[in-house]
Amino acid sequence: MKRLIRRLMLGFLGSAAILGVGGAKAQSVAPSFGPQSLAPLVRMVAPQVVGIAVTEQDEAANHAPSGTTSNGSGRLAPDIAPRRSIAAGSGFIVTPDGMIVTNNHVIEGAASIVVTLNDKERFPAKLIGSDPLTDVAVIKINSPRKLPVIHWANSNLVQVGDWVMAAGNPFALGNSFTLGIVSAEGRDIGDGPFDHFLQLDASINPGNSGGPAFDMTGTVVGINTAIVSPSGGSVGIGFAIPSNAAKRIVTAILTHGKVTRGWIGVSLADVTDASGSPARGAEITAIEAGGPAARAGLRTSDIVLQLNGLPIMASSDLIRAIASVTPGAKVTLQIDRSGHIYRLPVGVARRPVQLGG
Repeated sequence: MKRLIRRLMLGFLGSAAILGVGGAKAQSVAPSFGPQSLAPLVRMVAPQVVGIAVTEQDEAANHAPSGTTSNGSGRLAPDIAPRRSIAAGSGFIVTPDGMIVTNNHVIEGAASIVVTLNDKERFPAKLIGSDPLTDVAVIKINSPRKLPVIHWANSNLVQVGDWVMAAGNPFALGNSFTLGIVSAEGRDIGDGPFDHFLQLDASINPGNSGGPAFDMTGTVVGINTAIVSPSGGSVGIGFAIPSNAAKRIVTAILTHGKVTRGWIGVSLADVTDASGSPARGAEITAIEAGGPAARAGLRTSDIVLQLNGLPIMASSDLIRAIASVTPGAKVTLQIDRSGHIYRLPVGVARRPVQLGG
């Protein structure tokens, strides 16, 4: 079956178009024990949410001979400038001097970036750094005044059923806010090696990419990134990068201009029991010759149960945990080797560039 995971950047040529979304009624209604209105929360966070417009060279136009473009008649019309495609996304301010977080796919390949603040002021922006593997990017504007900033929540404390408010720039209409709950945690949508999304049912649509998902205190629990949709619009299944993961990436970009990840040189598989049901741990299926795992004495078929005392429930847990370790540090792995439990210290190297390090 064709995958229906869609990124949330709105792409179009020329000005924004309204894509038949008018007339829909809100589906998420706060119960009687909830707040009578979220207006105070919206007023508090709205100044920190921005719209992002990017332009990028149209690849199809650039295939025409220099100085010409197709006019639809089968001939080449001379002296028409190559078209530029325009796309819209969202972001949020994290420093008073204008650092803004968004998705990498919003700004990737951009020839120019323009940020619109909640008060409609517009500023050109420059790219500070990005991380395609987690789809996080940081851009910067130069404002003559200090800007209001968003604060990060601890996404480890988020529970399924928690209220969440999604904000952003759907269909390039400007700041919009929708209400829902956290529907699930730890979703892997097959988009990259570090997938571990929060699933939300708050309505998010094309153009919401890079916008924040708030808890009811106005702190950011995630970055709206993708949806499942057969139509391209919201059907109540959206995905957000958890704030703890996003904050680590943003901090690395602001501090070092790039992201470096740990690596120990193993291939992994999930563990199953005798009945084929999922079991705890990550099984080592291959080891890089001369790599950190080989030097530490790890073997194929070892099952990693813990890293520095933290439980490893599946292979994806170990991949993310190792990646978050600073290269050069050491970790202690608890392993099950043929029914015997061992603890092995392992030096962590830098993830190779060819793996997206």
